[in-house]
Amino acid sequence: MIKVGIVGGSGYTGVELLRLLADHPYVKLKVITSRRDNGVAISDVYPSFRQKTDLKFSTLDKDSLIECDIVFFATPCGIAMSQATRLIKSNIKVIDLGADFRLQDTSTFEKYYKIKHSCPDLLKEAIYGLPELNRTAIKSAKIIGNPGCYPTTIQIALAPLLRADAVDTSRIIADCKSGISGAGRKAELALLFSEINDNFKAYGISGHRHVPEIIEQLRKLTAKKIDLLFTPHLVPMVRGMYSTIYAPLLKDFSTRELQSIFRNAYKNEPFIDVMPLGSYPETRFTRGSNMLQLSLHRPRDSDIVILVSQDNLLKGAAGQAVQCMNLMYDLEETTGLLHIPIIP
Repeated sequence: MIKVGIVGGSGYTGVELLRLLADHPYVKLKVITSRRDNGVAISDVYPSFRQKTDLKFSTLDKDSLIECDIVFFATPCGIAMSQATRLIKSNIKVIDLGADFRLQDTSTFEKYYKIKHSCPDLLKEAIYGLPELNRTAIKSAKIIGNPGCYPTTIQIALAPLLRADAVDTSRIIADCKSGISGAGRKAELALLFSEINDNFKAYGISGHRHVPEIIEQLRKLTAKKIDLLFTPHLVPMVRGMYSTIYAPLLKDFSTRELQSIFRNAYKNEPFIDVMPLGSYPETRFTRGSNMLQLSLHRPRDSDIVILVSQDNLLKGAAGQAVQCMNLMYDLEETTGLLHIPIIP
């Protein structure tokens, strides 16, 4: 059994990890931390875990983490990097669902996240945890930087096109929407029900933190310069993510040829569903699952539009992290993740 710790287990991403790992056939949960709920039974905070675990939330204790084989960090920036060196030296693997190990360029990280990176040497060993594009490296990784939710949708949408040199990379637009759970479990005025319900708004237009992450990873797929215009929005739903990506085509592909590019790229991917031509993904058809659905459209011959839907807490966060753990321990990649989307 894989002995697992979760640091930051009471937030939305942390509890989603807990939900997945509590039923994972090869996992034994050892420690779940929460400063706010220290000493409280998990089932008292989340009654859905009654008869699933008798663990209590605890504070971040170095000794308890040393008992683990792998530790997930579902925490704000700075927490994972403060613990990672000690854990790696103790032969404990790390998956960070925050941003501490996503960006290889420390100056870019410090510019966007406003904190100094405390372990740049360890950062060089970190592997970006997008299995569909980085599976081989993930298998032998000691430390994973789990991708952001928006970057997952954008990279999956663009990777086949970049590899085929099919689009003009200087004019890519990503118009993305996320459910409110993407903002985390916290009390802020802008996240109150009366503020977000029956409302729709953009944010982060002048420089969202995910932009350098997306560009850094897309550059690995093409030698051309990436110019990305990215606009995220909050929509009044709890979970779900919908990204619409626009790009000019460089070559005279037929629509069916483009569809074949996507189908061939993802034909063996258990969590990527390339839908039939003319289809429209919907957030409700990926909710509660690790599936990502996409479809392509040709509103005019010179352009392509890719529609992408996923659950921001699963394929966009916790599900993808478990997918990486399965690979790191040479398990079937789908283990503990074959949930059918929740409808309605």
